Amino acid sequence: MDAKLRYKAKKIKMIFFDIDDTLRVKDTGYVPASLTRVFQSLKEKGILTGLASGRAMYGVVPELQALKPDYFAMINGSFVEDAKGTVIRQKAIPRELVERCIEWTKAEGIDYGLMGSHKATLSHRDERISKTIDIVYENLETEPDFYKDHAIYQIWTFEQEGREVELPTELQESMRSVRWEAISSDIILQDASKAAGIAAVVEHLGLKPENVMVFGDGLNDLEAFDYAGISVAMGVSHPDLVARADYITKTVENDGILYALEEFGLVEKEKYYPQLDLEQVEGPRARIKTNHGDLYLQLFPEMAPKTVANFVALAKDGYYNGVIFHRIIKDFMIQGGDPTGTGMGGESIYGAPFEDEFSEEVFNIRGALSMANAGPNTNGSQFFIVQNTHLPYAKKELERGGWPEQIAEVYATQGGTPHLDQRHTVFGQLRDEASYSVLDTIAAVETGAMDKPVEDVIIEIIEIED
Repeated sequence: MDAKLRYKAKKIKMIFFDIDDTLRVKDTGYVPASLTRVFQSLKEKGILTGLASGRAMYGVVPELQALKPDYFAMINGSFVEDAKGTVIRQKAIPRELVERCIEWTKAEGIDYGLMGSHKATLSHRDERISKTIDIVYENLETEPDFYKDHAIYQIWTFEQEGREVELPTELQESMRSVRWEAISSDIILQDASKAAGIAAVVEHLGLKPENVMVFGDGLNDLEAFDYAGISVAMGVSHPDLVARADYITKTVENDGILYALEEFGLVEKEKYYPQLDLEQVEGPRARIKTNHGDLYLQLFPEMAPKTVANFVALAKDGYYNGVIFHRIIKDFMIQGGDPTGTGMGGESIYGAPFEDEFSEEVFNIRGALSMANAGPNTNGSQFFIVQNTHLPYAKKELERGGWPEQIAEVYATQGGTPHLDQRHTVFGQLRDEASYSVLDTIAAVETGAMDKPVEDVIIEIIEIED
């Protein structure tokens, strides 16, 4: 995401979401659990939320109602209300136009449906109609004359398979057709659109279009995309909508809304600390066989992909075989990975020093595997494992310094080197108690000048389990 778009997001005060294939997968009914966190986070930030849908309120499933949106721009913007039921906009189709549309459907030999503000009906029901409409509205009654006693905001057409009809010219002056299914279209007033409904809310609140972000996936979101300050298309969206979008996110199943809002900085990214839950981490593992025992490590390719790739490739090439831990400082760390054994050598697989990969989710706690360096972005082949067990800081002091509560707890109770965070790339962690025992054994060996062991501590081989 470019910086300019992220800057525009700072003006966002309200977000409208389409429903089908945006908040919810239409065909399966799947609603991602992450939406609860999204709506709660937006509420805490003071950002209003709304639904903008071709559906009516009676078509909003309980899972979405439970999110408690602030506004509802429903029936393609023709009926708009707030969470308390206060109507902000309602623009029904004139009775005369409804009757002319029904006459046209009868002349064409197609079926229709009628949408009121609180109820919808069908002119006829058969298997193809049920298959199309029941996904959105279950158990609609058959009541072809519903319009005689109720205001109608939208009409559906239900055509035969393979047939697509168009509104007659005389009706196109006042109405338009928006296809939403293979055999069905929404017949709405020319000025009816989600954009019109969203605009009514924006004006009601005294906001501006630049304060609005919209999420959608289909053709009936086009006007809303043109209206809003920022438009976001879901991962599986109509190509015409994608072309108009400011940003394209992931699919519903892949938490596309959460992902986009995290990228925009409108929802705080949920921190994941892999060092505290190693069993759930996916990625290669390493076994460093030394002449003092074996060190088993979990690597973190998601946090430091280039660093892990370098370490794994060097290990598989036998680069570390026979290399010593050339610098060992008890209650600090053990360092190795330099074939010269001097601390001055070693090369990466990239042919040159490579950049740091700092993360706010991994830290130099006891047992951390980190890259040694000679300053920013000077990584090569050397690494160290943090051994320190004594930290002169209390948990609260670390929290005041900006460390997350869970990590501050680990530092305070188990040890580590917090002063190295954001200075050395952390890319792995010791996996078991036996490895910690080996680490402490190595850290306790006798050392001489330059903290080099009097007797070599040798890496016999590093084995990688992909």
